[in-house]
Amino acid sequence: MSLEIFVLSLFPQMFAGVLGESMMKRALQSGAASVNCIDFRAYATDRHHTVDDTPFGGGAGMLLKPEPLFAAMEDIEQQHGHVDPPAGRVILLSPQGRRFTQDVAKEYAQASRLVFLCGHYEGFDDRVRQHLVTEELSLGDFVMTGGEIAAMAVLDAVIRLLPGVLGNADSLTDESHTGGMLEYPQYTRPASFRGIDVPPTLLSGNHQLIATWRAKHALYRTWKERPDLLRDLPLTAVQKGWLSQFENGDFSEIDVR
Repeated sequence: MSLEIFVLSLFPQMFAGVLGESMMKRALQSGAASVNCIDFRAYATDRHHTVDDTPFGGGAGMLLKPEPLFAAMEDIEQQHGHVDPPAGRVILLSPQGRRFTQDVAKEYAQASRLVFLCGHYEGFDDRVRQHLVTEELSLGDFVMTGGEIAAMAVLDAVIRLLPGVLGNADSLTDESHTGGMLEYPQYTRPASFRGIDVPPTLLSGNHQLIATWRAKHALYRTWKERPDLLRDLPLTAVQKGWLSQFENGDFSEIDVR
């Protein structure tokens, strides 16, 4: 089943480069997903195609009006049918939303339709959030000019999870955040470069030792760079032992370069 994606934006042309290259292009060509970028300015009814206005009560900046967004959503449903959540998600890119994570990407990859609303100026009239949106989503605690770049990041993270998109599906299981931790270090040829050698374990051919090395280094890297990820992560007895070593300054068998 193909994932149906709609992006409502004032600048839909921004998506051409992202969708027309590399894995995203292949995913769309294969039919794993379809992406329709819609300029919601086309749904404004006045001759100037006005999509923003000053906020009631005063204040700086302009707000995006509700009428074009409601009309655009109604048009999508008239042409493509209605899809109830959680299969159908209407996502407002907003710094007030829940944080986007790999787990959220997995949720979205299970949906049949995603609609992204990309805001600008001071945001949307709140009736859009109240009556059109199923959820708000944020990339982090910072403010961007608009929602387009955030939407591109989410699209990339979600589409690559769809069946058949990656050439080697096994690579999904080893990526950062897939198991709640950062990915272990990786190396390729040459085995020695400018006096910097690949860790001998990775050249040993012993798959059990290599798996242990990778697991320990993934835990070390997460502990060092993103300890917050370990707070709620269930660890095995072996992993707890390694963590205790790190906390006590014991980095034996760890390449700390």
